[in-house]
Amino acid sequence: MSKPNLSTRPPLERMMRIHQAIATGQYPNARTLAGQLEVSSKSVHRDLEFMRDRLDLPLEFNAAHNGYFYTEEVSGFPTLQITEGELFALLVAEKALHQYRGTTFEKPLVSAFKKMASSLPDTVSLNLADWEQTISFHMRAEPILNLEVFDALSRATASRRQLKLTYRKPGRREFEDRVVDPYHLANINGEWFLFAWCHLRHDIRTFVPARIQAIAQTGKTFVRPKKFSLEKRLRDSFGVISGSGTFDVVIRFNELVADYIREKKWHESQKLIELPDGGVELRLKLSSLVEIERWILGWGGNAVVIQPPELAQAVLEAARKILAKMEGGTVAKLV
Repeated sequence: MSKPNLSTRPPLERMMRIHQAIATGQYPNARTLAGQLEVSSKSVHRDLEFMRDRLDLPLEFNAAHNGYFYTEEVSGFPTLQITEGELFALLVAEKALHQYRGTTFEKPLVSAFKKMASSLPDTVSLNLADWEQTISFHMRAEPILNLEVFDALSRATASRRQLKLTYRKPGRREFEDRVVDPYHLANINGEWFLFAWCHLRHDIRTFVPARIQAIAQTGKTFVRPKKFSLEKRLRDSFGVISGSGTFDVVIRFNELVADYIREKKWHESQKLIELPDGGVELRLKLSSLVEIERWILGWGGNAVVIQPPELAQAVLEAARKILAKMEGGTVAKLV
């Protein structure tokens, strides 16, 4: 039976065997180590340089013995040290990254996790098989992505290349061309958004990749302004829509849904006030009321808008429209 080919042995495993050979005090050289490991002498020299320069091992060559030795005692090979908590966090992160399967990020993410895994100690007390069966991430409404469009957006954003988009605005049937400088591609609450300078509107606009019918490069590049900051842009928004207003929003939730409100951080500005009846009052400072209106309607009759008046009126009108459609449609059919 032929010997297995060890040329593909991971570099960390090779260096650990080199360390063991040197630690015995037998003064191995690159040629003898290459023979034992079945790799080239050049690979061994690279490993030795890494051990000396990057791992700070006291490694030197002794001409009299024609081999390498340690100038001082080395208690053990400096492998990656990781706690159970850190390894558990790494596993959770890998699970969370399942949402990027099929995107342009999948390959480099998988590669990064493989590199980290190959650097772990041989024995770890945490039972990964158990955690594999007990932790998962699920999304109720998974975004539908055109992978070719998404890949083109991510590459253009990274390389600062101008794009021409054939784009459909929400609620419209027709498409229009937009020339944009893609500044930032962000995943916000599970949804992807492109923040770009729109040459038609002469302002930063937010585009949804799913509404892009076609995409092409213009052949031009751009310089992203240093003052652009997605964090600052979204600081006063409830999601992705930023406005120019300043609204002090106050919403009261009854005891049936109060726990759901307490258990999440909905916005950086939020303040919670406990109510005598078991409910809770949520206070926010926002620049736009568009997204908060939709969110409030999702709570049905369990949420009441206290202020501002325009938000309360908008929610009331929306509720009336829903009731009118129900009375004239579904409810009438049921009766």
